[in-house]
Amino acid sequence: SPLWTLVGLIALTMVIIKYFPLITRAIPSTLAAILVVSALVIGLDLDTRTVGDVASIGGGFPSFHIPEVPLTLETLWIILPYAFILAAIGLIESLLTMTLIDELTQTRGRGNKECIGQGVANTVTGMFGGMGGCAMIGQSMINVNSGGRGRLSGISAALFLLLFILAASPLIEMIPLAALVGVMFIVVIGTFEWSSFRILKKIPKSDAFVLILVSGVTVVTDLAIAVIVGVIVSALVFAWKHAKNIAVVEKMTEKGTKIYELNGPLFFSSVHNFGNLFTPEKDPDEVIIDFKNSRVYDHSAIEAIDSLAERYLKLNKKLHLVHLTPECKLLLSKAGDLVEVNVIEDPQYHIADDKLA
Repeated sequence: SPLWTLVGLIALTMVIIKYFPLITRAIPSTLAAILVVSALVIGLDLDTRTVGDVASIGGGFPSFHIPEVPLTLETLWIILPYAFILAAIGLIESLLTMTLIDELTQTRGRGNKECIGQGVANTVTGMFGGMGGCAMIGQSMINVNSGGRGRLSGISAALFLLLFILAASPLIEMIPLAALVGVMFIVVIGTFEWSSFRILKKIPKSDAFVLILVSGVTVVTDLAIAVIVGVIVSALVFAWKHAKNIAVVEKMTEKGTKIYELNGPLFFSSVHNFGNLFTPEKDPDEVIIDFKNSRVYDHSAIEAIDSLAERYLKLNKKLHLVHLTPECKLLLSKAGDLVEVNVIEDPQYHIADDKLA
């Protein structure tokens, strides 16, 4: 039946790709597999679908053409969402491909150049009526597994593709789809991180959840949305974990001054626990809060410090805030005068606050 013929040809393609390098590496195994399976289908007149049954790839040189659309804001708002999604998907997949190839070849790509080059190329392509594109993991894996390493392999692929479209389209349309499916199966098997199944039980449950979630969203929607969802969920998990990582070490000086040494990040998720760490009613008349081992990240943290200072001031107790940045002093409306400046020891970092904009 056609189904079993298809399965058999796919299996044959995969076997040839797997074992042909044991015979010779002069010819890429993927090319050898496609040629052998194509010759077998044509020679035995097997009933299976070919590239020509799906679409024609024949064509000629495109002509320069600027899209005739109204240059208005209304047109921009129609185009913008699709442009943003396609650009995000293209850039993400290109950078993922570059990272994978860097690992395989022990090299280091230049992501900025890749992104700029891709943007320029897609802009020029659109002027000739073409579709946008990006680096693809599948084709890149085939290239690397076939021995390609430098720019020559990519340029050769583009030139041969042009040659096939202009002069050899009838030959390409005779290639069985089963051969191409077999090639892609080999690429998938070689690309997939099988070790991820083993580490699922070893990594934190939150990381495993994000990994599975992003994989599922990628299949259901697209890569751009999956990455956005993954970043949001990871940020929420990070905030949840670090909300509990704030604590104080209490000390008393010989003069009866109480020192709170704060440890951990202070931001929107940890401000509730921050307020519960102090007992103004039970503290002595003079208190020092040391932020040397902490960082103030956002406006919620600033408000929490202000609220704590107000609690001490209402009890007529003297509060000192040490090792805060100049930005903290500027943003603290009620506790700004309580910040003691030490130019040598005070840290320097920025706070996410709209008032600084």
